[in-house]
Amino acid sequence: MPRTTTWIIKKMDCPSEEQMIRMKLAPFSSISNMDFDIPGRTLKITHTGDTAPLNGAIASLGFDSSLVESVEVDHDEAATISSGDDHQRKLLFSVLAINFFFFLLEMVTGVISRSMGLVADSLDMLADAIVYGLALWAVGSHLSRKKSVAKLAGIFQLALAVLGFAEVVRRFILPSETPEFIQMITISFLALLGNTASLLILNRSNDREAHIEASKIFTSNDVIANAGVILAGLLVWFTGTRYPDLVVGTVVFYLVLTGAIRILKLAK
Repeated sequence: MPRTTTWIIKKMDCPSEEQMIRMKLAPFSSISNMDFDIPGRTLKITHTGDTAPLNGAIASLGFDSSLVESVEVDHDEAATISSGDDHQRKLLFSVLAINFFFFLLEMVTGVISRSMGLVADSLDMLADAIVYGLALWAVGSHLSRKKSVAKLAGIFQLALAVLGFAEVVRRFILPSETPEFIQMITISFLALLGNTASLLILNRSNDREAHIEASKIFTSNDVIANAGVILAGLLVWFTGTRYPDLVVGTVVFYLVLTGAIRILKLAK
């Protein structure tokens, strides 16, 4: 008989703790759904079988957890909960696809147009795609494998951010060509449309779980970054210099760096 078990987790303060709990519980095939309420510091899990192994796994994370209750639910209710989780997966997969497509588009056009703003924005899109991909691709795999994937992704992202900062510094110091502002504005506008579409897709869900809310925050930040690159393109046009592009590139590379640090924290 399916059960819904509730925990209070006092040290679950942000989506990072949520992802760590998800990674810890992923090997348990008995789980059909996990419902996180970060502001309320609660976790509800729909599962079959004994509750003790789940309780032990959560307790091992050291988040000051305590089991509140465990009640039986009928199969129809459990199926409804599970279908809602599948709906979330479809939403996140759609957003992942959009982010990865615009990562490729912005990276290629950024190199061609010599725009550090576009290159930086493409890596920001990649950072989000990695976060979504880890959540979807690693489901059901062993915990050690998930940690390895997250660690490699974080190191890769960190290396890209460092190389990006180095290139920005080089272009500040040494003479370099002015970016093609028309390509900057056009591609960033298309990326803006893509991120807006992602936000609309996520807003279709009435779910308020942390990973959905966090995805909305990531995508909203991408919209701001897109607008920044468009502004940089306009300033390059008006001033005829490369400096607006380099300034915006520096800001977006900082966002990429913080994304890498976030991923590496998940790998610990």
